Amino acid sequence: MNANEPLAYRMRPRTIDEVIGQSHLIGPNKIIRRMVKANKLTSMLLYGPPGTGKTSIASAIAGSTDMAFRQLNAATDSKKDLQAVIEEGKFSSGVVLLLDEIHRLDKTKQDFLLPHLESGNVVLIGATTENPYITINPAIRSRTQIFQVYPLTEDDIMEGIRRALEDEDRGLGSYDVALSEDALKHFAHASNGDLRSALNALEVGVLSTAPDEQDKIPITLEVAEESLQMKAFDYDSDGDQHYDVISAFQKSLRGSDVNAALHYAARLIEAGDLPSLSRRLMVCAYEDVGLANPQAVARTVIAVQAAEKIGLPEARIPLANAVIDIALSPKSNSAIKSIDAALHDVRSGHSGQIPDYLKDAHYKGAKNLGHGKGYLYPHNYPGHWVDQEYLPETLRQQQYFQAADTGNYEKALENQRRSHEAQKKH
Repeated sequence: MNANEPLAYRMRPRTIDEVIGQSHLIGPNKIIRRMVKANKLTSMLLYGPPGTGKTSIASAIAGSTDMAFRQLNAATDSKKDLQAVIEEGKFSSGVVLLLDEIHRLDKTKQDFLLPHLESGNVVLIGATTENPYITINPAIRSRTQIFQVYPLTEDDIMEGIRRALEDEDRGLGSYDVALSEDALKHFAHASNGDLRSALNALEVGVLSTAPDEQDKIPITLEVAEESLQMKAFDYDSDGDQHYDVISAFQKSLRGSDVNAALHYAARLIEAGDLPSLSRRLMVCAYEDVGLANPQAVARTVIAVQAAEKIGLPEARIPLANAVIDIALSPKSNSAIKSIDAALHDVRSGHSGQIPDYLKDAHYKGAKNLGHGKGYLYPHNYPGHWVDQEYLPETLRQQQYFQAADTGNYEKALENQRRSHEAQKKH
C-alpha cells in the first residue's frame, strides 16, 4: 500500500463485507450481495452523488470474486484502453471494469463495448452522478441493471472514520490520534454524505497537527473545521440545535418571513447541509404553498435540481431564489388536509365498495361480472364532464377537498368544483 495515496483510496473496501452504507444493495440477502455469493454477476449502472461508494462497490465486487479490477473514465480514456481491458478479460478469470462518467461515453466506444457486455468476460460497472434514465443511451441501459446509491448517513461516515483510525496497515492506526466527539460529528455532518471528503479531511488534520504534551495528535472541532474548510454551526451533543434550525427554517417559510427564512437557510448552507435545506424547501412548497401558487412549487423543484447538479458554493443561488419565492407566495394547506382526510377514512376502514361501472373491464370475463357496464366516458360529453358517481356509495357525501381562500389558481379549482356540484343538483 502506497502511503502517498490519499486515505480514502487506501481505505477502499476489499470485499463487500467492508463496504460502508448502501445496505439496500449490499445488506444481507440484498441484490448485489446475492449476485456475488452466487457468482452470477451482471453489468450494472450505479448512480448517485460523489463519495457515496460507487467505486467502493465496484472494487469490493472484484475483491469478493477474485476478478481483476480496472478503472477507466468514459470521457478521457480511449477505445484502445477499453480494448486492453476486454482482451485481459478474455485470457483471465474475468475483469470488473468500473467506467466512470459513463454518461459521457461516445458512440464509437459504446459500439465497441456493447458486444462484449454479454460475454461474461467483463463485468461493466458504469458510475455516474447523472440520472441514467435520462443521460445513458438505451442500448447501454438495456444491457445493465440500474442501482441508485444514496448519500451516506452520519453514522456511516463516523464508522468509516473509526475504521481509518484503527487500521494500522491502510489507515491512520499508527498515529496516536485523540479525536474529539465534536470533531467526529463535524466530519460526519459537514461532509454531506461524502465519505471520501471526510476521510481526506481527517488525513489532512492528522498530518498537519502537532502532537501535544502526551504525544497525542488532538483533532478538535477547530481542526476539523479547518480541514474541511467548513464551519460548524452550533449544535449540542444530541444534535438538537441542528433540528431546531431546520424547524425554524420551515416555520419561517410558512410564516412568510423572508428574512428569517434566508437567515436559517444561510446557516444550513454554511454547515453544508444541502440535503436538509433542499428537502425542507420542497416539503414546504407542496405542504404550505401548494395550490395557492403551483408555479412557485414547480420552480422550487427545478431550483433544488439545479443546486444538486452544480453543488456548493453556487448552489446557494438557485436555493435563494426558491427561499424567497416560497416565503413570499400565498399559502394554502388544502392539499395536505384533503389527502389526510381521505387517509383517515381509509385507515378507519371506511372504504366501501367500488361501483361496478368503475371496475376494470379489460380482461376476459369482466363483462360477465358486470364490470364496466354503464360507465359514462366524460370526453363524450359537453365540457368533458358528465354527472356520474365515483365514490363508493357509503362515502358519497364526503368532501375531502376544502379550498383555501388564497391564490387565483385554487379559487379557479374551487369554482370548477362548485360548477360540477351545481350540475349534479340539476
